[in-house]
Amino acid sequence: MATLVVADPLPSPVDDAQDIRKAVEGWGTDEKGVISIIGHRDAVQRKLIRLAYEELFHEDLIKRLESELSGDFEKAVYRWIFDPAERDAILAHDAIKKLVPDCRVIVEIACTRSPAELFAARQAYQHRYKHSLEEDVSAYSSGDIRKLLVSLVTTYRYDGDDVNARLAHNEASILRQAIEQKAYAHEEIIRILSTRSTAQLTATLNRYKDDHGSSISKELMGEPNEEFLPLLRAAIRCFSSPYKYFEKVVRKSIKDLGTDEGALTRVIVTRAEKDLKHIKEEYYKRNSVTLKDAVARDTSGDYKNFLLTLLGEA
Repeated sequence: MATLVVADPLPSPVDDAQDIRKAVEGWGTDEKGVISIIGHRDAVQRKLIRLAYEELFHEDLIKRLESELSGDFEKAVYRWIFDPAERDAILAHDAIKKLVPDCRVIVEIACTRSPAELFAARQAYQHRYKHSLEEDVSAYSSGDIRKLLVSLVTTYRYDGDDVNARLAHNEASILRQAIEQKAYAHEEIIRILSTRSTAQLTATLNRYKDDHGSSISKELMGEPNEEFLPLLRAAIRCFSSPYKYFEKVVRKSIKDLGTDEGALTRVIVTRAEKDLKHIKEEYYKRNSVTLKDAVARDTSGDYKNFLLTLLGEA
């Protein structure tokens, strides 16, 4: 369930655009005013505000906010205000073009979005950057990682709930054989992960655990920490237990020395309209601390207030 709290009654996009204009005009920016508006609007409403702002004031709202805000707050607002598909395109591009590409972000986008959402992100990527997502993934990765990532981002899965129990049994056995042989990048592993529906994959992974007494993720944990294996584990966890996956991303972003604001922001802004409530529950179950308290402790200022707003806590 989402944590985003949409304003009720809801002002018109024109009223919101005018109020944002007042917040960014003059000598100082009213950051609280900006948060009170965009932090309580869903993706459709934010798009309408952008359109109204441009029509009224003949300037791009995103560029105006970039010039008025700063630091982690500005980065979080920038991520939030885009349509989900365009946001995913930006996240993917930034991850790929890092000095050391952050391939986990590509795995997240490929494995936790619906087929339609992933396709929309690929379209947005091509429109924004004038070349395809798979082209850039291929250019900035190599070897087994390239095979896995390109397969994941180019798929269009069946999105229904139908499950073939016999197929789940057979493919659980195929996965077992490959893992026993330590053939982690075997073409059959990549085929199964990149073509089956989420429901079918979940059935296969559950069958694997039932038949062999341990999850695939746990069996891979004991292996040498090669670059490929963490991505393979991430893909499996995104399919089998996405709430646990995102909880771990948040926990590590806060727990490690220094807060990883990029990872923390990414989870909150991409899941606030989807399932952040479940991630919050998972976080409390795992850490005996609310995510609200953890975020409030490790962040500050307008950045903290904005994240808490998206968490439904402000």
